[in-house]
Amino acid sequence: MEHVEEIVIVGAGIAGLATALGLHRAWYLESFPSIRTSGYAIGTWTNAWRALDALGIGNKIREQHILVERFKVFSPSSGAILREAKLEEIEGKTGKIEIRCVRREFLLQTLAQELPKDTIRYSSKVVLIEEEGDLKLLHLADGSVIKTKVLIGGDGINSIVGKYLGMKKPSSTGRLAVRGFAEYPTNHGFKPEFIQINGQGFRVGMSPSTEKSIYWYFGWYSSENDKDESTTKTGELILRKLSNSKAPNEIIEVIQKSEMDQMVPSPLKYRTPFSLLFGNITKRNICVIGDAFHPMTPDLGQGGCVALEDSVILSRCLSEALHHGKIEEGLEKFAKIRRWRCAKVVLIAYIVGFIQQSGNWFMSFLREKVLAGIMAGALLMVSNYDCGEV
Repeated sequence: MEHVEEIVIVGAGIAGLATALGLHRAWYLESFPSIRTSGYAIGTWTNAWRALDALGIGNKIREQHILVERFKVFSPSSGAILREAKLEEIEGKTGKIEIRCVRREFLLQTLAQELPKDTIRYSSKVVLIEEEGDLKLLHLADGSVIKTKVLIGGDGINSIVGKYLGMKKPSSTGRLAVRGFAEYPTNHGFKPEFIQINGQGFRVGMSPSTEKSIYWYFGWYSSENDKDESTTKTGELILRKLSNSKAPNEIIEVIQKSEMDQMVPSPLKYRTPFSLLFGNITKRNICVIGDAFHPMTPDLGQGGCVALEDSVILSRCLSEALHHGKIEEGLEKFAKIRRWRCAKVVLIAYIVGFIQQSGNWFMSFLREKVLAGIMAGALLMVSNYDCGEV
């Protein structure tokens, strides 16, 4: 008899690995020859820690990363603190606020190490998806074919699984972002604070990740000139914008300490809330998760967090469905739970990003005099979510 997989997860990333860990029976197809560790860090908020605890790896991640104790928002025009909060004093409906800046490489490796041996099949790029009765046929670039009863797409913003489902391409925001790390040979000495500056057409922030590393990000509205700029010019552009503002000197120093020749801008895209509410997230025995489902702007630091929520909820829904032989009902239940939550986060992230980066004088006035506290509250409100147990 020919071999048929129970579940196959396509694509590299947090959502796929976390779902594989939650299910423990899935086969994870990775198109690269090893786990992709590109990227820098993930702002890991309270909702993500609940998901990581449900997966059994929360403490392994915690012990390697610094707990953020204070949140500060500065004005780029005056340098004044617009909003400051001591996080240990804030308690939401799901408990205390917890924020750490987790190194993406460490998180992915930890997830992979927790999986049973041979769970991940490397160098397995899916180029075509077909049907054979109730099965999905995955044609790989090497000519081989895999048959599976359940197909999960965790293959990122350009998902082949999402394309098969007929999901619309993500929309452009007209913004670019650069992320980086400043590495120190010994303790960097920075306080455990999350610092953010918004306005004058850009958004910048930084937070300690470990005792020897500081994570930072910078976002701005793109122009025609940005398309041809080298990485060196990108670094110069960032420093020039910061120097023309009242940004704290420590942010400029951290960026200068980073590897300037690796500052490659990435376009910021998102999937509209309308398409999340009414698009095909799932169909029969196939569904999407993570960025394949809900790509969003990074303005709430929730992309990876919501992907971890997906993994726990899908693992729970699919485990129950497989036990009762009702796969389609299980995936529909997952979609029902996730549509409104993800659409809400994507919409809030987009609105917050627009307000934060706007250089318009009236919007700047509102942001600094009225909206600073509201936007900071939005960050905390969105993270007050409990995905439950696996």
